[in-house]
Amino acid sequence: QVQLEESGGGLARAGDSLTLSCVASGRTFGTYNMGWFRQIPGEEREFVAALNWRGTNRLYSDSVKGRFTISSDIDKSTLYLEMTNLKPEDTAIYYCVAEPTRHADGWSVSDGNWGRGTQVTVSS
Repeated sequence: QVQLEESGGGLARAGDSLTLSCVASGRTFGTYNMGWFRQIPGEEREFVAALNWRGTNRLYSDSVKGRFTISSDIDKSTLYLEMTNLKPEDTAIYYCVAEPTRHADGWSVSDGNWGRGTQVTVSS
């Protein structure tokens, strides 16, 4: 089973940039798809971005497309989410996930494939 540990969250102002990191262990990094989800209190977790195991295909939600970039460093077993031009509505807990699965009506992630999350708070 994969273990995922996020870092890099914090306080930011609108227009600022932050980069989240996720160190993965327990499985050979680079052999499975990975992604980022986020959750606003009181709402369901939502898909943010995904990266295939080759690192060649990236998917983004419409709300972050053009502002966020997902990438990975196999040597460091680390997944990144570079967030630019942050907005107050980006405020959420951000979760690193392994093997996100896309369905016709959304995304799903198995229970054991979530990190603990890192808080991002953006003020206006």
